Amino acid sequence: MKKLFLAIGVVTLLWSCTTTTDGYTISGNLRGEVEDSTKVFLRKLDDANQPIEVDTAYTSNGVFELTGTATGPELHYLFVDKNRGYTAIIIENGDINFNAHIDSLGLATIKGTPQNDIFGDYLEASRELSQQARNIQEDIKAVQTSTEVGKEARIMALRDEMGELEEEYKTFEIDYVKSHPNGLISALLLDKAIATKALPSDEIETLYNALSEEIKGTRPGKRVMENLDKMRTMEDAEKNTAVGSKAPDFSGPNPEGEVIALNDVMGKATLIDFWAAWCRPCRAENPNIVAVYNKYHDKGFNVLGVSLDRTADAWKKAISDDGLAWNHISNVAYFDDEIARLYNVNAIPAAFLLDENGVIVAKNLRGPELEREVAKLLD
Repeated sequence: MKKLFLAIGVVTLLWSCTTTTDGYTISGNLRGEVEDSTKVFLRKLDDANQPIEVDTAYTSNGVFELTGTATGPELHYLFVDKNRGYTAIIIENGDINFNAHIDSLGLATIKGTPQNDIFGDYLEASRELSQQARNIQEDIKAVQTSTEVGKEARIMALRDEMGELEEEYKTFEIDYVKSHPNGLISALLLDKAIATKALPSDEIETLYNALSEEIKGTRPGKRVMENLDKMRTMEDAEKNTAVGSKAPDFSGPNPEGEVIALNDVMGKATLIDFWAAWCRPCRAENPNIVAVYNKYHDKGFNVLGVSLDRTADAWKKAISDDGLAWNHISNVAYFDDEIARLYNVNAIPAAFLLDENGVIVAKNLRGPELEREVAKLLD
């Protein structure tokens, strides 16, 4: 692995000596049984993550060529007609050499430009770790189907080995970003880290700030900044709505259009219930909330329903059908609702139980658990 990083470092140093051309040329070679005039498609993802056609070439003796002009490095994909596989490729001005077997496009070799050289080295190292993971998975399956004595301990050891490999892979990707601030793959890896919550926002921000201005200006680079802002907002919401925190106040219109705030309807115990008419688990839980409300409302238990419905009619009908006699508010904005974002609610049902001081004492209580916790606060 150290040799790999040394080699990549040399590539990075040579980057500054590379001269750009007026456009790019992809010189492709497909090995295996490839009919002449087979179509090769160059595609990329639009802003909605939908594939769009960029160019098409035709093979002759397995060879094809694609040309164009790139305004900056951008991830594209090569597809071959009537083939389920594809290859990721970075389009940038220069001569790009593509070589692959028709039956394993995902293992293609792509070289010739700085971005593809770095990307190719990353893929090579990544594939080594992925192969180790597959080997462990195969070993686990083999032991599970075996009759060997003490196989449970062997399986546990293999799973521990898998866990260590996952940590190694995570460290490998972080180190790769640190070592390649000029690589488009670094922005892509940071975007992945945000999506998987592999790192906290402050660590991702440090790595992002070290990227070159060119990479920050690419689509993945801009997306990292946008998603990093969203991640910070989510982390703040998680912190502000953790058990033991004072519940953030909010307000919204009730079915009659009057604005109601959380602080206006607080009781000795208060349940903030995020739900919707279209949510079957929510509707299934409603009878339990009704029962607890009827039993403890006179002792100081209040409920504030926050609906994430798409239409006011569906929301109002569900309130009536389910007999929900407590206060309700909704911006009728689905998951774009500002209250849902404030509480980091991205799935429903979701609920927060508050004490008389507005402090969150429990989350997402269901069935008998809700009554037990309410009883603790009131009895």
